[in-house]
Amino acid sequence: MGLLTDPRAGTGKIIKLLLKWEKPLCFVLYIGGVVWLMLLALPAFNDNTYFSENALLPGLVTKESNLEQTSKQYYYELSHEMKRYPDNMPYAWLSAKFSQLHLDVFVHNFSLIYPFQEQKFVGQNVYGIVRAPRASSTEAIVVSVPYRPINSIYLDTAPSVALLLAFAKFCRKQKYWAKDIIFLVTEHEQLGMQAWLDAYHGSTSGQEGILLAGDLSGRAGSIQAAINLEFHAMKITSIDVKVEGLNGQLPNLDLFNLAQNMIAKEGIQQSFQRRFDVNYRDKFKSWWYHFNTLMSMVATQATGVPTGNHGLFHRFGIEAITLEGFKKSGKETGTNFYQVGRIVESIVRSLNNLLERFHQSYFFYLLPSTDRYISIGLYMRPLVLIIASLFIKAFSIWQRLQTSNNETKKNKQSLSNKVDKFDIGNIASEVLWAHIFGVLIMASPRIFTLIGSQMLNLRTEDSLYISFALITILTIFGRFYLKRSIKYENILLVFVIALIELATALMCIAMHNFSLALVTAVIYVPIVFLITPHHESASRFRCCQYIMWIMLHPFISSAIVVMGYTYLNFPTDPILSLFLRSYRANKQALVFSIVDSMIYGNWFYNVATAVMLPMWMLFWNVMHSSIATPLR
Repeated sequence: MGLLTDPRAGTGKIIKLLLKWEKPLCFVLYIGGVVWLMLLALPAFNDNTYFSENALLPGLVTKESNLEQTSKQYYYELSHEMKRYPDNMPYAWLSAKFSQLHLDVFVHNFSLIYPFQEQKFVGQNVYGIVRAPRASSTEAIVVSVPYRPINSIYLDTAPSVALLLAFAKFCRKQKYWAKDIIFLVTEHEQLGMQAWLDAYHGSTSGQEGILLAGDLSGRAGSIQAAINLEFHAMKITSIDVKVEGLNGQLPNLDLFNLAQNMIAKEGIQQSFQRRFDVNYRDKFKSWWYHFNTLMSMVATQATGVPTGNHGLFHRFGIEAITLEGFKKSGKETGTNFYQVGRIVESIVRSLNNLLERFHQSYFFYLLPSTDRYISIGLYMRPLVLIIASLFIKAFSIWQRLQTSNNETKKNKQSLSNKVDKFDIGNIASEVLWAHIFGVLIMASPRIFTLIGSQMLNLRTEDSLYISFALITILTIFGRFYLKRSIKYENILLVFVIALIELATALMCIAMHNFSLALVTAVIYVPIVFLITPHHESASRFRCCQYIMWIMLHPFISSAIVVMGYTYLNFPTDPILSLFLRSYRANKQALVFSIVDSMIYGNWFYNVATAVMLPMWMLFWNVMHSSIATPLR
């Protein structure tokens, strides 16, 4: 901080050199960070995966299960039962099957009060517990399946339920378990899992009064790990291991390695991000393939949305993954549930060997393939280079401001007198009101919905979409009608504050969700470099600045992303059809992001409104302020 407050700091040779080469240096740092990030997909810049936790003993497990026939029997019975209840979970049938296996069986009731229309939805989870004969219920492992009825829009999970029951039957007969095993079938996708976890731990993850978790009539020990199963057919061709959790959290890398190792041992095709390991002879093709896998993980993690029910365990310190198996199609060789059951058995038995919680391997990593990883010590450096350019720009502006004022004064002044050139009240109000506005927008969805439904008879998604569209228009065009003359020194200081705040926010976000910080930095930083707080630049250049910055408005940029995603999924649709699809998808994405923040505590919406929107407004105000002659 001494460099920012000492008026003599600008006289040093290093400072003068920094001021002279500020723009080239910022450009080099940004490009260097992006190039370094791209190089991380090369084998020379990442490492082979390995086991840090030797207590897992993954290679020493003697597999004993043969779940093929039992799974088939359960699958046929369940298929018949599902036809009787096409819209609901067959609670009685599941409870009866668990009871026949002599498990401790419990039914968990939960309800959801929809936050916008006060509608109430109810659901039930069914779970059975195999008590550990060699311990006193102090630790537990969860094997879960999300139940999906016939009418569900998602892929079928009935084979997973059948496999879970068959594995429960196998586990009930074994005497070597040192941990309780909880077999859990949840309803309503992630809602059921979140409710069960909240009830198990006696907590509320989202806002009070929305997801009513209720109470559990039976518990096991402290949950050490969880395996979520999503096999979509009785014969599968590959297994995809999902790791991304809520708000970008990841499980311990040892658990991912364990799953990949067990899948490979059974000779089943393994994948990550639905991409198989491919090694091209052409080094560029190989790098490009692994870089795309890496970017696929970054894009998925940046949203903060879990890729499966496993992603809700991480906030409780529970390591969890999802195994998703895809059905045989065409001439592909299918794998039956004999091998799949052995994979589940070997993973659970390895977890049973654990003497303590996962702690030795990485919790922060990126994956370019199933057998290579990038640790936090490697991937943080490119982001730090990109963010460092923001600090350098802020420091350079501050030093130029100090130097300019020193040249206009013949006598030296104290720091307190020197600060008098700034209108602290106006600067503070500029920054404060921008953030107050962001917080109000973050807390406004219920009000917008209430106004839209009662006054205009609009649906929830229409009320929210129209409200946020009006807010977007207000933040963009409001500044044109609220122009006021402001001293150049004041607007420069606002610019410095905005730069430092953006850099600091990106570093803070990177500590929790690196991918979100990376995507934001790569997109925002180069445009921020082009912002100049004066009107003497060419009008055409200013017009380009306005257009680019408007596209980076949080709500506009999210709409652009949704539109691009729509195009990738429906490339053959006519343009009009694509626009209509994008419009509907934008409305749904907005509602989902708000609801996720209320129910699960996903802070993607909160970051967009309370962090990014105020900073966007500060930079926008800098671009539009009417000022005097700028510094040279």
